[in-house]
Amino acid sequence: MRFVRRLCIDELTGWQHKYDTLVGHKLVKEMVVRDVNHPSILFWDNGNEGGFNFQLDNDYALYDPQKRTVLHPWSNFNGVDTHHYPDYNGIVKATAAKDIFMPTEFMHGLYDGGAGAGLEDFWDKMMKHPQAAGGFIWALVDEDVIRTDRNNTYDGIGNRAPDGIPGPHREKEGSFYTIKEIWSPVYIHPEPIDKTFNGKITVENRYTFTKLSQCKFKWQLVKLPSATAKTTKAIATATGVPLPLELQPGQKGTLNLHLPANWATSDALYLTAYGTHGEELFTRSWAIKAPAAVAKAPVAGSNVAIKGQLTDNELVVKSDGKTYYFDKTTGYIEKVVKGGKEISLSGGPVLAGVNTTLKSFTYNAEGKAFVVEADYRGEATLHVKWTFAPGKRVKLDYTYTQTGDFDYLGITFNYPEEKVTGMKWLGRGPYRVWQNRLPGQQFGVWHKAYNNTITGQDWGYPEFKGYHGEVNWAVIENKESPFTVYMDNKNMYLQMYKPAVEKDLVKNVQPAFPAGNIGFLNAISAIGTKFRASNKMGPQSQKAHADGTPVSNTLWFEF
Repeated sequence: MRFVRRLCIDELTGWQHKYDTLVGHKLVKEMVVRDVNHPSILFWDNGNEGGFNFQLDNDYALYDPQKRTVLHPWSNFNGVDTHHYPDYNGIVKATAAKDIFMPTEFMHGLYDGGAGAGLEDFWDKMMKHPQAAGGFIWALVDEDVIRTDRNNTYDGIGNRAPDGIPGPHREKEGSFYTIKEIWSPVYIHPEPIDKTFNGKITVENRYTFTKLSQCKFKWQLVKLPSATAKTTKAIATATGVPLPLELQPGQKGTLNLHLPANWATSDALYLTAYGTHGEELFTRSWAIKAPAAVAKAPVAGSNVAIKGQLTDNELVVKSDGKTYYFDKTTGYIEKVVKGGKEISLSGGPVLAGVNTTLKSFTYNAEGKAFVVEADYRGEATLHVKWTFAPGKRVKLDYTYTQTGDFDYLGITFNYPEEKVTGMKWLGRGPYRVWQNRLPGQQFGVWHKAYNNTITGQDWGYPEFKGYHGEVNWAVIENKESPFTVYMDNKNMYLQMYKPAVEKDLVKNVQPAFPAGNIGFLNAISAIGTKFRASNKMGPQSQKAHADGTPVSNTLWFEF
């Protein structure tokens, strides 16, 4: 059976090869007689992907008083187009046609691709057209089995089994939460909180039969811990239960949270929708403060003027007991030394994915501060300005200009992967994101230890490596000395290394990553599915376009 919100289609198997007619007659009778009284069954399936025995099509009605429609999944039959794995343009064309459109497989969840990735664009298009009846994701779980003849290891038959939303023991992937948000029957619209926010949220009743007044909501305003705190737990500053909203199935409305007057002093807002049995449907979260306004702990330091010293190959800057080394030939930071311990941050900032050459490298004192600047030219431009001031974090201002379409935009550094032990951050989490799979992650403070998990090949979730969304600050935990990076700009992505490659490589689910391994990015790459490259998966899956407008960001480093 294939399920969607407790509604399902009941399938006579026969994948790509049909049952012979003699056996098929018996199997159809047994299946329909067994399941005919299940109210959740909407359709019967006569085979799958070419496994259709047309001699059996009329048998279903013999045992079904409702004479429910018979489908041929993968084809257009009985007025229902069940096309498998269309690209985004295929969705556009199908929803404009006259037949009911219900792809019985339309997102293929191989490894970390498909499933939730690209789903929002597909679903938004389908929700706008009445002839779009829904769709089915392949598959529910990774279908790995334990091989007792192979030392009890899991066997996924190469890339044939890791198609699930969770793993073989229901280990949840990032796409699980994306699907939960997008397919929530009470859909909370993700408008950002800005200066015009008045405590009112747009909601939509996507139930088929249930009125929204049968559901409940609860909101929380919270304070979030700082980068130096030993906890990641949010502290509620206020809670509330909005009055029920009377919306019929399919209707949109505005939910008034009636927030307290001082709501803007909190760090984040959480809004949870509950179903008719009290089950949590989904929690939407919003950052209230801009990253630059997030509280930072005081920095210990002196009032002594910062000095720089030039050698044949390096510029050495000493500030508040720390020493910073820059390569004169590249302009890149080489390392930081603190209390005799070396912090191996190097190789940046580099403009991700484009070739540039150092054109100028300057340094000078500005009062008690010391400024290091570098200019790069080539396929793009990059201006870098480091400011070292007594008793303050190291400030990095940078501006870049690019023209064209790119997998990612921003800057990167290098740090030895073997020395990293974990990360703590304020942003979306705890799972990584892709450009076409941003929904599902909650805003808060998160922590995870280093791992080298390969989605669908092993199941140590959440994965450590990859892109992380809406990051305000991050603590890079390591074997040398932890360091923290704060971001002043909204909607920044943090890249933490590059995920390892699966044993059975499928190019579509191997997104592009910068050469550097710690990145601060304004745009990130999308991921495809088993059968579709990411650029075929809709507007959110396209490369980022840069039109030459300067992009400026500020980072603060605390070593």
